[in-house]
Amino acid sequence: MQVHQLVAQCPPLDPNSVYCNLLQCTHFSGTSVAADIEGELVGFISGYRPPQQTSTLFIWQVAVGEQARGQGLASRMLTSILARNECKDVNHLETTITEDNQASWALFQGLADKLHAPLAKSPLFDRELHFAGQHDTEVLVRIGPFMQPVTTEA
Repeated sequence: MQVHQLVAQCPPLDPNSVYCNLLQCTHFSGTSVAADIEGELVGFISGYRPPQQTSTLFIWQVAVGEQARGQGLASRMLTSILARNECKDVNHLETTITEDNQASWALFQGLADKLHAPLAKSPLFDRELHFAGQHDTEVLVRIGPFMQPVTTEA
């Protein structure tokens, strides 16, 4: 329930069902991460390795509570996932970002810079075609290839 509440406090993230969040925390625990301060959840990143692209880590959502923003937490959480044994064969990272989400663009450009890897972008889900005008276009961001192992050292 804490993940669901954190995501709800982090617009413009789309809320998922509590059930979806529970699956993210169990089925995808090796490619997701949670951060807490004194027992309070302040950060959560969900990700998975697409079955048809096993060398790619897809980041579903990045949520950082207001009290933990501006401290590099999201970057550290991403790096910690990439450094795990579950991601030892990963050499690309993908996510989607809307054009106006400047915080996410900065996060993933910073990660690409840290990994010394190119960042490519292309529309994936179109506002009109896929969302019937109800959601901004989601741009696919692809970082890589990058070298493994990724370390948690800055």
